[in-house]
Amino acid sequence: MVPNHVAIILDGNGRWAKAKGMPRNYGHTMGAKNVEVISRVAYDMGIRYLTLYAFSTENWSRPQSEVNALMKLLDSYLKNCLKTAKKNHIRVRVIGDITRLDEKFQQNIRELEAASMDYDGLRLQIAINYGSRDEMLRGMRKMLMEYEAGKFSAEELSESRFASYLDTAGIPDPDLLIRTSGEQRLSNYLLWQLAYSEFYFTDTPWPDFDEQELKRAVEAYSARERRYGGVKGGDSNV
Repeated sequence: MVPNHVAIILDGNGRWAKAKGMPRNYGHTMGAKNVEVISRVAYDMGIRYLTLYAFSTENWSRPQSEVNALMKLLDSYLKNCLKTAKKNHIRVRVIGDITRLDEKFQQNIRELEAASMDYDGLRLQIAINYGSRDEMLRGMRKMLMEYEAGKFSAEELSESRFASYLDTAGIPDPDLLIRTSGEQRLSNYLLWQLAYSEFYFTDTPWPDFDEQELKRAVEAYSARERRYGGVKGGDSNV
């Protein structure tokens, strides 16, 4: 069984570069190039949604030179993504608080989302200045404003209503989370959305994560017996 939605934490770019005697930014550049490769492979495998953790709210604490290089790289990638999205019919959506990005970067994001919104291929979500706690707080502020405006009652509050205020509104929750480069933590990524997801951790750094690695992750996912505590049937023990 191929998962409908895969989320990936793109980890290990800097360490990969360091192991090769190259600067960290070289690793980020090669990691960005791998996004296009894996996006194409994922769609060919039958995956319909792919959500990638590109820049977290915590990444601002990195050395300023590295942050500047990452921002420049991400902006450049999104510009090039206009052609890639058109060629492969990819619908691109950026999740996260983009208000901290410079105005030109924000405009490039809006243009890319608008240009690709009707494409019927892979749904690609890119998390930029994203943190799940921040996402939930922003969502709750929107929800409270609508509650205070009388748009719904306390009795009408539900999981689906709360989810509609998140950055991922309208996107199905991930079936599978993959984290590369050996770390085994969520790092404030999609905490609400990953409640029933399967996790797969690999020691392979993101720049080396290729078609065969993705197939291994999907095979591991397919081999697992999933239970949903009665939500989707089966044993009540999650």
